[in-house]
Order: sequence, then structure tokens, then C-alpha cells
Amino acid sequence: MQFQLDLIEDKIEFFEATTLTSLEKKIAEKIEQNRAILLGVHSVSHQMQIDADGHKHFSAVVHFKAK
Repeated sequence: MQFQLDLIEDKIEFFEATTLTSLEKKIAEKIEQNRAILLGVHSVSHQMQIDADGHKHFSAVVHFKAK
């Protein structure tokens, strides 16, 4: 039986929320989790959209890379 470990070098995660503070909280939690597997934030891209009813929708893409 073979057992092989591969190092994660890049990881991209997507986030959605209805408020900016909840989006920030989700991203902060994931940063802490990924720090445990030696990944740091490489870049962040975010957007805000307003639907026809006037509700805001926040989204973000975070690119994690090995340190």
C-alpha cells in the first residue's frame, strides 16, 4: 500500500454574503484555516451588486498560495 502526500501550492476560494461584515468574517475564518496548512493570501478580488429589489449582494474571490 502506497501513501503519498502532495503539497497544496495554490488554492482559490469563492465567497458570497448579503452584508460586507459577514463576507469579511467568512474570509477571515478561511484565512485562519488555510494558515494552518501553510497557505497565505496572494490576492483578493471583490464585487458588490444590487438586484432589482434593491438588495445588495457581495462576493469575493481569494487566491491562496504556499508561503
